[in-house]
Amino acid sequence: MVIMGIQKPAWLEALYTQKFFAGCTYHETAKKNEKNVYCLDCCISICPHCVPSHRFHRLLQVRRYVYHDVVRSEDLQKLIDCSNVQAYTINSAKVVFIKKRPQNRQFKGAGNYCTSCDRSLQEPFIHCSLGCKVDFVLKHYKDLSPFLRTCSTLTLSPDFMIPQDMGEDEMTNETPHSTIVDNDEPMSWSSGSENMSMTYNSDQIVRKKRSGLYLWGRSANKVSDENMATSMSRRKGIPHRSPLC
Repeated sequence: MVIMGIQKPAWLEALYTQKFFAGCTYHETAKKNEKNVYCLDCCISICPHCVPSHRFHRLLQVRRYVYHDVVRSEDLQKLIDCSNVQAYTINSAKVVFIKKRPQNRQFKGAGNYCTSCDRSLQEPFIHCSLGCKVDFVLKHYKDLSPFLRTCSTLTLSPDFMIPQDMGEDEMTNETPHSTIVDNDEPMSWSSGSENMSMTYNSDQIVRKKRSGLYLWGRSANKVSDENMATSMSRRKGIPHRSPLC
């Protein structure tokens, strides 16, 4: 899409148009199939079941906040300058809204307002979303390139949860435009300067029985297979009546 002679990057344009938190059409019968990950290399939204086939691509996790799509400010800063965009805190993480959130105001009082949506903002912020800043830059500076940043790698956080009840068909099912890689190769996730290798050891994988998810990351308390089997096989004893007096 060309605006005033300036072309937006393909990943940025697709980020606006992709629909998130809808069911994945390639994993319709699977649990936890909401599309909450965005692949920058394929420019598509994917679900957690699709992540293994995109594990060497740049991936951006999308979250939901007050019925709108948001991404972590820390992740977005690696792709584009987010200065002057107001961030909000959810689960101890700073997030930024992706799309505009227009708000009709007949009268403006004294204060700070978004340059596009007329939303009331805290100082010194002047944009309420990434979309508002992009439109503002293109309108006033005619060039978005000084605000774009080179990012060759972008991975999900180590605590991103991948469903554990994936069958062999789901593990080998490749989504469109994805790169097929050797399933024997280890997956590597990085967060900041820390690199973590995904190996199937009991001290690195925390199994959550109720949620049916794998939590990729090192647990604070090691869980042994023996203790887990004991706790799962534990049953209540036969109740005994109290003696009649």
